[in-house]
Amino acid sequence: MELSANHSRPESSPVVAVVAGEVSGDLLGAGIIREIRKLLPNAKFVGIAGPHMKEQGCASLYDMDDLTVLGIFEAIGKISKVLWIRRKLRNHLLRNPPDIFVGIDAPDFNLTLEVALKKHGIPCVHYVSPTVWAWRQYRLKKIKRAVSHMLTLLPFEERFYRERDIPVTFVGHPMAEEIELHPDMILARRNLDLPADKVIVALLPGSRKSELERHAALFIETAKWIHKRNGKLHFVAAPVNEATRAQFEAAVTEASGEMLPLTVITGRAREIMTAADVVVLASGTAALEAALLKKPMVVTYKVSFATYWMVRMLSHVKYYSMPNNLAGKELVPELMQYDATPEKIGRAVERYLAHPELKEQLLRELEKMHLELRQDGDRRAAEAVVSIIRQKKNRIHA
Repeated sequence: MELSANHSRPESSPVVAVVAGEVSGDLLGAGIIREIRKLLPNAKFVGIAGPHMKEQGCASLYDMDDLTVLGIFEAIGKISKVLWIRRKLRNHLLRNPPDIFVGIDAPDFNLTLEVALKKHGIPCVHYVSPTVWAWRQYRLKKIKRAVSHMLTLLPFEERFYRERDIPVTFVGHPMAEEIELHPDMILARRNLDLPADKVIVALLPGSRKSELERHAALFIETAKWIHKRNGKLHFVAAPVNEATRAQFEAAVTEASGEMLPLTVITGRAREIMTAADVVVLASGTAALEAALLKKPMVVTYKVSFATYWMVRMLSHVKYYSMPNNLAGKELVPELMQYDATPEKIGRAVERYLAHPELKEQLLRELEKMHLELRQDGDRRAAEAVVSIIRQKKNRIHA
């Protein structure tokens, strides 16, 4: 597919190049394309797209699934193909320069591409900040070379970039749009066939095999510790697929946890958290999801000794979990590494149950957080992109 050169296009029909590397990026891409069309009805879109972006009319030059191998050691043999795709796409866009390039997440792929395009005068927007604010800040040098404008999902990221003189717009988090402000706990319990008269504790030990290897036994032992002290609880585990379910159930047997009042439900983590009174989870995206669902939570995580000290050395933040980083304080308990014991996690759960006033205070803060993250992100991102296109056109015609 060949596009006409940038200078020959009328202002009303700009070309926007967009690259997404995974499912979440495809959804963001579809949203921003839809909203750009409202502002620039004749805009054309080309790049690397998933099914949702294609539905919105984005021409995909390569298969998005090929980009998901980046950074996965098991797929290192396929990286040569990813590098080939990036080189071919770069050459195509330099021969047929778009009015703007939007790289959605996939920083290993997109930032290098953006450096090359920006050097040749193509404005580059990067949508979803790398976690440079948390660790490995040396990456900022490359980001400054690559990015004309950063679109962030989190408000403190906007402050971070602004302080470093990198143009930025906070657009809000898509998960805050997806999740209702007041989820229906009773309906979730009914749909999952969970007991309505029990205190429900959700267990989310992680989605990857390696995470379950470190956390499954810890979570089961924690459930056993709590259950000995309070027989009115019911536990629900939320494995992401059948493989992790089998891994978790094997850990239950190994830890002699068969007598626990435990339900295991595959692939319905958000519903399970909605149904729960308290959530115990491995630090990660699930912590933000639990916060938006207004759930009291205990966040924990364990890694190898070497990884733990590497993270400690390279980290620039005080907190591990997203709710605490957003709040700028320890809003929810974090029990990491050596503090990740059944007794400490269990006592943190008990504290929520024994002090309903603390739970109510937490819920008020989480609702404020939800509202701050709910910013109509597709529209805000599109407005930022269109503003850059128009500024460039104005400079050309000045």
